[in-house]
Amino acid sequence: MIAFVFPGQGSQKVGMGRTLAEAFPEARAVFDEADAAFAAFPGAGDAGTPSRRFSDIIFDGPDDQLTLTEHAQPAILTVSTAACRVLKAHGIEPAFVAGHSLGEYSAHVAAGTFSFRDAVAIVRRRGRYMQEAVPVGEGAMVAILGADPEIVRQACEEAALGEVVGPANINGSGQVVIAGTVAAVKRAADRARELGARRAVTLPVSAPFHCALMKPAEERLAPELRALARQAPRVPIVANVDAELKRDADGGIEALVRQVSAPVRWDAVVRRLASEGVTTYVEVGPGTVLSGLVQKLHKDARVIHFGSPEDLGAVMAAC
Repeated sequence: MIAFVFPGQGSQKVGMGRTLAEAFPEARAVFDEADAAFAAFPGAGDAGTPSRRFSDIIFDGPDDQLTLTEHAQPAILTVSTAACRVLKAHGIEPAFVAGHSLGEYSAHVAAGTFSFRDAVAIVRRRGRYMQEAVPVGEGAMVAILGADPEIVRQACEEAALGEVVGPANINGSGQVVIAGTVAAVKRAADRARELGARRAVTLPVSAPFHCALMKPAEERLAPELRALARQAPRVPIVANVDAELKRDADGGIEALVRQVSAPVRWDAVVRRLASEGVTTYVEVGPGTVLSGLVQKLHKDARVIHFGSPEDLGAVMAAC
């Protein structure tokens, strides 16, 4: 049984998706759709580049434009959707879909819950709202390595001292990312090491995602998500917030609302997919971060990546 899993922010790279667009007309069509969506709904990050197509930023950069949160999120969505449509054109369909943070939007597009065009617009605003929720320099994220989630939670509780800090990504295999205010995150990272964590690595992010500091972004995004035209997904989506199967559109939308300020429970997502009988995972889109995480969590599964034409043969042979 096959599951498609979709990457989140941080997987962006200038040039991603170019070879897909050059090789497959269905992929090129996705980039054209994204260009049209950006032209229709210009954003704050477009200042100084009004005449450029969005796909030009994805393919040619510069890096500082692509890594703007309101560009990076729809860019990853676009490349993931382009790759997904190539797979579907070749007869490869999943029984389940899931995505890490932003990737859950790609999963919903793949499942048909809402349109790609609407997804581009909503994730662009999601990125902007998340960036604006906390002034740059006031929040931080740190990956705690070599510690169980319970130890990390304890460290956060003991180090908070009235400030916000808590688990943001529970990735499994001793990897938990924490997020919150700069000072509280530093205290929690120090405490986690005292409690036995192997390492604490500061992440180069522009905002502290998936923690209570994102509540203002959640409140801004919620009415827009709930207003999306939607339909029942063709296949179940395993949600980040609770690792439950979302078989109806409203349930899926509410999970996306909660996801903004709630931890991403990726370890539980993979365990749920495994319990449903998934034996083959295809990471669809840029990067291979999820492939590594899935392989550690579901050791006897087959894990494949699809992000370029060269990957197609291996995917078809496995699926």
